[in-house]
Amino acid sequence: MSQCLLFIIFILYLVPTYQQFPRLCVTQQALRTKECCPVWEGDGSACGAGSGRGSCEDVKISEQPDGPQYPFSGLDDREKWPLVFYNRTCQCAGNFMGFNCGDCKFGYFGDNCNERRVSLRRNIFHLTRAERNRLISYLNLAKQTISREYVVATGTYREMENGSNPMFADVSVYDVFVWMHYYVSRNALLGGPGNVWRNVDFGHWAPAFPPWHRVYLLHWEHEIRKLTGDMTFSIPYWDWRDAQDCEVCTDELMGARSPQNPNLISPSSVFSSWKVLCSQAEEYSNRGVLCDARNEGPLRRNPGNHNQNIVERLPTSADVEFTLSLPNYDTGAMDRTANMSFRNTLEGFGDPQTGLGSSSRLGMHASLHVFMNGSMSSVQGSANDPIFMLHHAFVDSIYEQWLRRHKPSPSQYPESNAPIGHNGDYHMPPFIPLHRNKEYFISSKDLGYEYSYLLDANQRLAESMRPYLDELHDVWPWLILAVLCGGIVTVAIAIAILLAKHRFKALPRRKSWKNFFALPEKQPLIWNNETEASHHNYQTTM
Repeated sequence: MSQCLLFIIFILYLVPTYQQFPRLCVTQQALRTKECCPVWEGDGSACGAGSGRGSCEDVKISEQPDGPQYPFSGLDDREKWPLVFYNRTCQCAGNFMGFNCGDCKFGYFGDNCNERRVSLRRNIFHLTRAERNRLISYLNLAKQTISREYVVATGTYREMENGSNPMFADVSVYDVFVWMHYYVSRNALLGGPGNVWRNVDFGHWAPAFPPWHRVYLLHWEHEIRKLTGDMTFSIPYWDWRDAQDCEVCTDELMGARSPQNPNLISPSSVFSSWKVLCSQAEEYSNRGVLCDARNEGPLRRNPGNHNQNIVERLPTSADVEFTLSLPNYDTGAMDRTANMSFRNTLEGFGDPQTGLGSSSRLGMHASLHVFMNGSMSSVQGSANDPIFMLHHAFVDSIYEQWLRRHKPSPSQYPESNAPIGHNGDYHMPPFIPLHRNKEYFISSKDLGYEYSYLLDANQRLAESMRPYLDELHDVWPWLILAVLCGGIVTVAIAIAILLAKHRFKALPRRKSWKNFFALPEKQPLIWNNETEASHHNYQTTM
């Protein structure tokens, strides 16, 4: 390798990094050649080819037709993802994964990715105090730390002049995922102010909704582990069935309501200092530009003060059970009036009591977003609120229950004629490394994670007892001290009683316990027959 090439690689490593577009793939050269095959540091070869981890290959795109909902071609950067930006990427072998094959597939660990582990996602209320504190600190660290590996796009490929003028920006590890959710769900920019197509979404309203969000959470979990070095970290979930209010809206967890302004987070919560990203998605669409990745004000939330005509209440256990009973996964159409579809009902457009999609009210997944009445209520910007993670983890668990109950064949996932972005072999935008929708139409156990409330009865009981046992662990030294003190007092009393008995035995035989403790009499008691007869006893009464 020449000195010149070494120098170029050194400079590239100094370039600021962000997420979703790998840092090393946003240079003019990478964009012009449309190749994203970065070097793996472990052996200095592209895609870790020298170690057999992967190789740089042409991207293969499905030729199956999309549905008629999106009548354009070649106008949106997400079409036939990722061909607008790259037509060659790393394809990893075995259990390796990542934009440079430097990571392990979900569920695998170790230097050679040959250690299989199943992580457990727990109910947030079953976390120990230490785990809750760790969760909040990890979230805040991710919000405050610039991503080392990824950048986000602030312009379209056309605005980048076909790669000659790269337009990317630094954001935090957390905001990478905020931007990803914005990017997958934004309107199609057709060119010029207000010239947008709204009836499109590459991650919602159609079959890819559960798989896309499943991959999203897995990558989010993966990045937190890499950031903190805590390979045991798992995303918790909020079981919102039958909830009457935002149970996680406390300063100990996701932040209570501010007493000064009910639309903001309590100043006692770390989240009150957070600034949101891409919160004005409608304004960006009207201007015909992408979110510019700047923080735009405080995190907002006012749970329960929403439009009651759209969401009457939070989902119940009965709603969830009915949704799980629907055998049909999806109609394959981007249609909020689609009938009797598990996906449509889970997402919130089908009535959770009938499965009919003609209801004017939203339920299930969508109802939680509306209920929060703040940053969560925007489709594009909802991931700004950390409750998004807890909410979608529980939505994913419902998806997991449906998969286990109905055991669908791969053919139940639409291979063709689904809305653009939702066919089974479509690569999910904007993920790099690449993932196909139907690859995540499988059980979470195959992806290396499980939900605590889906365990067997004994394991569930043990999980629910964890916080209490943790509290007991914290106070056990005091309990031992109390037991020791009680033991000392008991021994002292026993010794006192033994000494008293010993003293009694040493007295003359004519004395008894009664006169041992009695005071000396000043005058003897004299009873005559008259006095005695004036008192009743059992014999006279009989």
